Amino acid sequence: MSLDQSLVAEVAQWIALDPSATDAALLQKWLDDGNEIDLRRCFNGFLQFGTAGLRGPIGPGPSCMNRAVVHRAAAGIAAYMKARGLTRVVIGRDARYGSEDFTQESAEVFAGAGMEVFVLPRPMATPVLAYATTALGADVGIMVTASHNPPQDNGYKVYLGGVVDGVRYAGSQIVPPADIQIAAEIAKINHLAPKQGGWTVLNDDVFNKYVAATAALARSKNPLKVVYSAMHGVGSESIEAVFKAAGFSEIHFVEEQKLPDPAFPTVAFPNPEEPGAIDLSLALARKIDADIVIANDPDADRCAAAINDPATGWRMLRGDEVGAILGHYIATTMKDSTIGKAFGNSIVSSSILKKIADKHGIEFHETLTGFKWLAKIPNLRYGYEEALGYAVDALSVNDKDGISAALMIAQCAGELKAEGRTMADYLDEIWSTYGFHATEQISIRVNSIAQVDTLLARLRKNPPQSIGGFALTQADDLERPTDGLPPTNGLRYWFGPNLRVIIRPSGTEAKMKCYIELCAPQKEAILTLPALRSELTDLMRAE
Repeated sequence: MSLDQSLVAEVAQWIALDPSATDAALLQKWLDDGNEIDLRRCFNGFLQFGTAGLRGPIGPGPSCMNRAVVHRAAAGIAAYMKARGLTRVVIGRDARYGSEDFTQESAEVFAGAGMEVFVLPRPMATPVLAYATTALGADVGIMVTASHNPPQDNGYKVYLGGVVDGVRYAGSQIVPPADIQIAAEIAKINHLAPKQGGWTVLNDDVFNKYVAATAALARSKNPLKVVYSAMHGVGSESIEAVFKAAGFSEIHFVEEQKLPDPAFPTVAFPNPEEPGAIDLSLALARKIDADIVIANDPDADRCAAAINDPATGWRMLRGDEVGAILGHYIATTMKDSTIGKAFGNSIVSSSILKKIADKHGIEFHETLTGFKWLAKIPNLRYGYEEALGYAVDALSVNDKDGISAALMIAQCAGELKAEGRTMADYLDEIWSTYGFHATEQISIRVNSIAQVDTLLARLRKNPPQSIGGFALTQADDLERPTDGLPPTNGLRYWFGPNLRVIIRPSGTEAKMKCYIELCAPQKEAILTLPALRSELTDLMRAE
């Protein structure tokens, strides 16, 4: 059977402009072999550029991450910059497959467009790139990373510096309409942009300044015994330097996961949230009788923690538990800080942070999901989202930062240890002060956007009338918000006064997500969660 001629023409045109001879040769082979399956997979529309930038599987063609797609993205961003008089760009990368090639391609295109280009000296954590964007006075920051996605993926995060089109970015990720405007510029690129060398490879000055600024958050030297996993990513260098500068004791690394490895050989998914991802960390913690376990995701902008809970043994803290710990700790120990004055969290995160802020007279904001929104809160002191993202020093890194969060978690744990208390004791103190907040997340992988649309359409038409014996009292379509937030694709349900359920698609992976929060006076409320989780899982999977 012969190939559709329109597909043949599209592939041939792409091959003619592909800067990668390897990718071009593979596409030509598929054409010669009549391999329609792979061609259709890789020519299913241009990889979507959104508020997370680009993210997708590595492969040839417009639907994957490759040098040709990165070339067009860089050329489109350069056009966006020229239209606004922006001239300086800094580029960082992690250690994933393709990251070095994509960094080189980007630097050549930006330099060819007349931009002043700086490149971090080696694979480094995303927070270092975010810091560098501000520290260097760059107009644009590019981070080549797919964060916690599977090994076959790579991506492209875009940051803006200063104020652009009236929005204060200050080294944070793009929000609408910048993503739409950049996507429109990328769509116009139908030629090879000029490329040239001449960019600046940075020395360690910026990294060292990041380390010093982050280490300064520590209040005292700390003898804590910490187990740390970089999850095969790039966090080890930063965490080791920051903890040493802060005067903390030597870190006990999970050696199997310490060095960057794009294959992520010891984990099914390189995400601390995934089942089994921190098993090696917990095993080491038991072996050496550690005080706490800390893990970053591969680009080190997220932070997970595990504690030895007397009730359960070693367990990973939920993102909302860490969010509450850091919020309470900052509110009670750093009231006079000049770093910032406001607290904030995303709508899918626990409502406890608002209660902490209210009790301590701290300004509070709630935003849409994603640190791109939290970073826009004026005078932000502390912000978090339940997916392990925490900003504890937005003046230095106006984004989630898994390194500074790790330092502050360890600082809190160390002070508690000196007092003869544990993180479990601290959580009990928080619950007794603000009420118990039981949270749970459900993630269901899907095969296509069509599945997402079908599920949300069904729930919009027929919302559940009760969950776990709690009657529905309010249904909010977040595409038509009434609380002043921008519209977003999702649903929020209230069942009685204390049970909140939010259902939305993931912004970075092919997943549907459900967030549950049950507020109650007593900790025993957690016993209700398994039944709620089971019922909501069935609801999301029903045809």
